[in-house]
Amino acid sequence: MIPWLVTDTPFPPPATALREPNGLLAAGGDLSPQRLLAAYRQGIFPWFNEGEPVLWWSPDPRMVLFPGELKVSRSLRKTLKNHRYEVRADTSFRAVMAACAAPREAQGGTWISEAMIAAYSDLHELGFAHSVETWVDGELVGGLYGVAMGRMFYGESMFSRQTDTSKIAFVHLVRQLERWHFGMIDCQMKTSHLASLGAREISRAEFARNIEQFTALSGQPAPWRFDHDLAE
Repeated sequence: MIPWLVTDTPFPPPATALREPNGLLAAGGDLSPQRLLAAYRQGIFPWFNEGEPVLWWSPDPRMVLFPGELKVSRSLRKTLKNHRYEVRADTSFRAVMAACAAPREAQGGTWISEAMIAAYSDLHELGFAHSVETWVDGELVGGLYGVAMGRMFYGESMFSRQTDTSKIAFVHLVRQLERWHFGMIDCQMKTSHLASLGAREISRAEFARNIEQFTALSGQPAPWRFDHDLAE
């Protein structure tokens, strides 16, 4: 059994999360900024289908990327040298979330509901949630969004409408975060896509030690401005 959260119920310790399904910690509660920020400070994130109660997760192991371990393939490096694209930050946050929410091939739906878009848009207005966007000829063609606290970035989702356009945004993000001395990027769950970029799994205990260290450090510059030569 997992606990049911009401308005003032604190999260249970992440170590009490279920092994199957991996990381399921609690249900209920809300998506208020206070609740979401409390979750991220403990390495907890919401993930649920529309029409379900809010479900909270803390998987073990955890997929992360240390900025200095980024891997850029030869083909992607060639793409990054193509100056047809422009990378922007925080100019179309809600549009990025909506694009991430769009149904994808072989998928019948999405976990990014209107309630999630509204909640993370509130975090964006407060300066915690950010989008990184790839633009070509004035059109938004790829990007990602996530939450920054201290010198931790918690990645949430990404999308591509052209080949490698989410990877372009991701590489620019990682290199900018490295310049800002961020310590770790949370990728949540293992995928071959993230592994190809240098992400790897660590234990929940190691993840908790890292977020305690990196969220205690001074925060990122605001507003976010990216140096366009970082992908060279």
